[in-house]
Amino acid sequence: MISRNLRHLRVFLAVAEEAQITAAAERFNVSQPAVTQMLGKLETQAGGALFDRTSRGFILNERGTALAARLCRAFRQLDAALGAISPRLPALATSGQLQGMIAVHDTGSFTLAAKALDLAQPTVHRAVSQLEEEAGERLFERTPQGLIPSRTCSALVPRARLALSELDQADMDLGEIDGRETGRIAIGTLPLSRSVLLPRALAAFRQARPNMRVSVIDGTYEMLLAALRRGDVDLMLGALRSTQPAPDVVQEPLFHDRFAIVARPGHPLAGRGPLHPSELARFPWVVPGPGTQLRHQFEAIFAAHDLPLPASLIEAGFILLIREYLDLSDALAFTSGRQAAPELSRRNLVQLRVTENLPLRQIGLTMRVGWLASRPQQLMLDCLRAAAKGLPDL
Repeated sequence: MISRNLRHLRVFLAVAEEAQITAAAERFNVSQPAVTQMLGKLETQAGGALFDRTSRGFILNERGTALAARLCRAFRQLDAALGAISPRLPALATSGQLQGMIAVHDTGSFTLAAKALDLAQPTVHRAVSQLEEEAGERLFERTPQGLIPSRTCSALVPRARLALSELDQADMDLGEIDGRETGRIAIGTLPLSRSVLLPRALAAFRQARPNMRVSVIDGTYEMLLAALRRGDVDLMLGALRSTQPAPDVVQEPLFHDRFAIVARPGHPLAGRGPLHPSELARFPWVVPGPGTQLRHQFEAIFAAHDLPLPASLIEAGFILLIREYLDLSDALAFTSGRQAAPELSRRNLVQLRVTENLPLRQIGLTMRVGWLASRPQQLMLDCLRAAAKGLPDL
């Protein structure tokens, strides 16, 4: 794992730019032996030499090029935000200060932040206070309800998160050079992708990468989008939005899904149809939660005929719960056609024919604009795309 000492990493980039230690030492006002010592420690952490020592000076090798590329991306994110606060802040802020600020921002408390970082509370307090002093302003307002981040802090935290995540990516890139599987891939998933697409992709990925750690993170669309934008999630898999969800993310369609209305075998409406919404409104329902595309489309069915929504609604999206509950009642469920397909093929559920033409929706990837995937992350993307191509047509 490479050092999180930002000054040492900046010195490394200076040596790469100048191709010599002397100029880098002068730029940072340190001695040549100090620069040599910094590089030695960094090369040990990186798993090998970062430069070829030649007659033309210090020339980046494969390992050094990989590290430099990530550091340039990290400092572009970070320095723009720090420089907007104070021109001298990019040269002064440390990773410890930034991590302390992020933890306090997330928890609203020095005590909770220290617990999250596994540090002593005075250590976190000192780190944030030093950053505030160097910034020349308060980053948190002390209130009876806790610490409230200032506007400056709220603008800096997302950039700092993404910069630090680039350092984690650097560890993955360096591990790849040595044939080591380091780091992890974090995938944010919505219900349909978890049951239809992701298992196939994970099986293919695991064949090529038996030891790479993969975290599958469940959540609502809003929660996962926020995690993606701040760098806690590498990519997001699920239903795409018809409009751009945020200026810093990009959507990639993978396949289509169709909405479906399902019931238990032997339901009074089974085998009948096409059914009018007025007939459907008489039964209790299991529907997705508010704000989802599925819920919007469900409500649109009744709104198109000026009908009130059914009075009895259970909000749930898990197909196993839906199957078991429908088996015990005359309720209907509005769900994903692809998600329900295995239950329909086993005849655990039946699909009702309706007068409404239920539309298609796009399922795909959401990623940060400008995100540079590591090799394992790129392989995961390739596996997801291949799995989507292998899905049967609707």
